[in-house]
Amino acid sequence: MRGSGEIASEAEVRHGLSVTLPRLWRYGFVLSRQRDWADDLVQQTCLRALERHGQFQPGSRIDHWLFTILNSVWLNEVRARRVRFGQGTVEAETSLEVDGAREAEAKVLAGQVMRLVGDLPEAQRAAVFLAYVEGLTYREVAAVLGVPVGTVMSRLAAARAKLADRMSDGAAK
Repeated sequence: MRGSGEIASEAEVRHGLSVTLPRLWRYGFVLSRQRDWADDLVQQTCLRALERHGQFQPGSRIDHWLFTILNSVWLNEVRARRVRFGQGTVEAETSLEVDGAREAEAKVLAGQVMRLVGDLPEAQRAAVFLAYVEGLTYREVAAVLGVPVGTVMSRLAAARAKLADRMSDGAAK
């Protein structure tokens, strides 16, 4: 067993990337709302993770480390590109895969929810995705986003309130 001061090998980071890749892509898509941009974000995240594999601390959660890297890459890209939302987006229904007997109904409902979530401000969208899709705790979301836990709680509360208002107003129809 390693001591706490040891660093991860490149092979460990490669393995972590391989098992986390679909989740990274989903997070990249939630942030960017564009398939091509999500691909670029994941590629840059992989490159940065491999270049900095020595910064990963064995015994900690590699998915959290990778989400943090992706978030950092996203913020750098936003600053660099001055993102224009709404260009080249993909409809939520085309990005969802739902199985089961009630596939059509579930797909429509999921599409409606994804559209509503997609309309949230970026900070709320990221918090909603990490907490409710990825299942991270508030503390973990705060670490990934680099904000206090209270900020995460505020963003999630505001997002829930906006979603509830829109659902009750029939915006999901």
